[in-house]
Amino acid sequence: MEESLDRMMYSFVVEDVLKGFFVYVPPGYVACVYDLGRGVLKKCLLPGLHFKVPFWQRAKLFNTQTLEYRLSKDFNLKNVRAMGDTPVSAVTMDGKAVTIEGTLLLRLDVTQIPNIWQNIGEDFVDKIVRPTVRSRLRMIATRFTYADFVGNQRDSVEEQIKNELERIFYPRGIRVENVLLSEVGKARGGE
Repeated sequence: MEESLDRMMYSFVVEDVLKGFFVYVPPGYVACVYDLGRGVLKKCLLPGLHFKVPFWQRAKLFNTQTLEYRLSKDFNLKNVRAMGDTPVSAVTMDGKAVTIEGTLLLRLDVTQIPNIWQNIGEDFVDKIVRPTVRSRLRMIATRFTYADFVGNQRDSVEEQIKNELERIFYPRGIRVENVLLSEVGKARGGE
């Protein structure tokens, strides 16, 4: 009985205390640290093993790899933290109702991650990315005809979407690497 109590105490020390001293940051991620005395620290921890003060500091991992934000019919909006959305409905310059599907390639700026966590929070996709993408896609759609979306102006449409999103996301620490439209179809009831 006493031996099992010793094992249980040893297990507690190893699991809760010793693991509390270290933060392992895998490749493609950084860790942002919240310190009870100083708040969110300005410098992120790069990949590797790092020391932290247990019970006083908490680390949060952030993905710094290219993030794929898909606009797709099979996206589930119930998962608010998921990277993506349903197709965006818009009206083109020539009055056609369309649905826009595609992929946005985004990346978090490592130097801005503490600001993102401090000022926006972990749910930056639901708060910033999703509403901005919807709004800007609808706005850009009014600058082009339906034929432009499906014809030889598609690269110009993608470039304008990228520039507009970058203008809004860049100050918030989110980079837009590319915009790739996969399908622009006429919406149900559209001409």
